[in-house]
Amino acid sequence: MNLNPVSYKRHRFPPSLIAHAVWLYVRFPLSLRLVEEMLLECGIVVSYETIRCRARKFGPDYARRLRRKAPSPDDVWHLDEVVVTIGGRKHWLRRAVNQDGYVLDEIVQTRRNTKAAKRLLTRLMKKQGCLPKRIVTDNLRSYGAARRHVMPTVEHRSHKRLNTAPKTRIFLGGNGSGSCSDFARRVRCNVSSVCSPRSEVSSSRHAPTTLP
Repeated sequence: MNLNPVSYKRHRFPPSLIAHAVWLYVRFPLSLRLVEEMLLECGIVVSYETIRCRARKFGPDYARRLRRKAPSPDDVWHLDEVVVTIGGRKHWLRRAVNQDGYVLDEIVQTRRNTKAAKRLLTRLMKKQGCLPKRIVTDNLRSYGAARRHVMPTVEHRSHKRLNTAPKTRIFLGGNGSGSCSDFARRVRCNVSSVCSPRSEVSSSRHAPTTLP
């Protein structure tokens, strides 16, 4: 993957305007045509196809900058999992998201027991470099058992509906995007695309309006 920053040369609009248009599409559940109409209300004439191309070109670079947000002891981790079938065998795709919608980690596991939950929490601790203020999960008991072994001082809240993570937008290339509400459906439709590094883009609730 090319991690070099993309260039704004030969573009008709300034970087700040391009960043704002892409941010509108990524941050909110808006269609390309709605973003086009919003910009038109501000006196900016740009087609929805141009917005799509700019989101595809600049979106990953903006997402990398958003993911640089430093972990904080006040963070809240939302943990959840969905069942997927790979090669005729049942697996669990686990995902961790913080309170701002950042995807912290994703992992595919063959088991749903305490050992598997402990592995996820251990990975998160190593990647984030600090413990969260709280973890929020569903009623799966393995999360509670793993938390007591790995991070006993961290508050744990579990409830059937408490594991609903903040909404995120995920780039899958082209127009592909979605929210946490259709996460399970997209996983079952295309497991390989969700598990690949291309599907890691998320946006912050407190992201700036421009990202040049």
